[in-house]
Amino acid sequence: MSLTLSEEQTMLRDSAHQFLTDKSPVNQLRGLRDTRDATGFSRSLWKEFGEMGFSGVLIPEKFGGMGLGHVEAGVVMEQIGHQLTASPFLASSIVSVSALRSAASDTQLQNWLPGLAKSDVIATCAVDEGGKHRPEQTSLSARSTTDGFTLDGEKTFVLDSHVADLLIVAARSAGDPGDTNGISLFLVPSKTPGVHIERTIMVDAHNAGRVRFEQVQIGKDSVLGRLNEGWGCLSTALDAGRVAAASELLGLADETFSRTLTYLKERRQFGKLIGEFQALQHRAAHLYCELELTRSTVIYAQQQLDAKVDTSGKVASLAKAKAGRTATLAVQEAVQMHGGIGMTDEIEIGFFMKRARVLQELFGDASFHLDNLARHNGY
Repeated sequence: MSLTLSEEQTMLRDSAHQFLTDKSPVNQLRGLRDTRDATGFSRSLWKEFGEMGFSGVLIPEKFGGMGLGHVEAGVVMEQIGHQLTASPFLASSIVSVSALRSAASDTQLQNWLPGLAKSDVIATCAVDEGGKHRPEQTSLSARSTTDGFTLDGEKTFVLDSHVADLLIVAARSAGDPGDTNGISLFLVPSKTPGVHIERTIMVDAHNAGRVRFEQVQIGKDSVLGRLNEGWGCLSTALDAGRVAAASELLGLADETFSRTLTYLKERRQFGKLIGEFQALQHRAAHLYCELELTRSTVIYAQQQLDAKVDTSGKVASLAKAKAGRTATLAVQEAVQMHGGIGMTDEIEIGFFMKRARVLQELFGDASFHLDNLARHNGY
């Protein structure tokens, strides 16, 4: 299996790179942050995502999408990482679409996928309930009623929830927190009575939110997949999100490294370019090697998701853990090699550092995934 992009995937990468460089450079995120924009991303840019086909990259052609796979989705995510583009792409076009593709009925697919493909609809998954990613600890209750279900509880760190039209909610319909059995997924329109969403602007100027469900009444047709058997679908969606987040981490790490190399070739100290100092050369070479190892790991994980192999969850954890650590190294080295100026707002390295920190936590940090890898290997 080749760990490189095909000619078509390379063309998609170049197209996404040009599009995002022109339409969404890093200073657009600066503007959203400084103005405390009410939406948190550009609506017009998101509409162009749909027109370019990016929003439908994972959606079958019969529903208006491109019918491609996770390698192609990762190509777009990596370019998003280069520009730190604020958009619902990760939450809506990857995680939510993966959940729908995994378990939705034909009617549910027809109701939601065409709108998602055109960027007319935004969806997000509501999973976590505490300060750390622990999906098996789901406690939000789903009580059976005559006409359907009643949802009660809270969710945290729900990406782009303040603009979402659809919430895919993980709820406890049986068992106790900690059990993977008894978790069900429900499709809940965000305007359903009893749904309360509080937007939170994260440290990286991207969007998440807290969602409270108070006696939310939904019908029986809201169940995504089988009742009490949502863990498999949830795992599929989360693994897609983890690999996509790893792709974004790779992109931002690569961009940070590129900016640092440029600085090493321009900054003079003691009459010499600082890139001539052997100690900095060694550190730059080490980071380059880590980036290339991460690139191979991430594309392998993408390929495993597309192949739907049994070990894809383990490889997704490997990619997320590796990308998180590499991105952390990249931003820390960037600050060190830039010196004091690296911490200034003007240089923008801080933007990449903050985004890397948030992505580290999203869908499980490195410690979570290293533990997951150990469990997969029988430890």
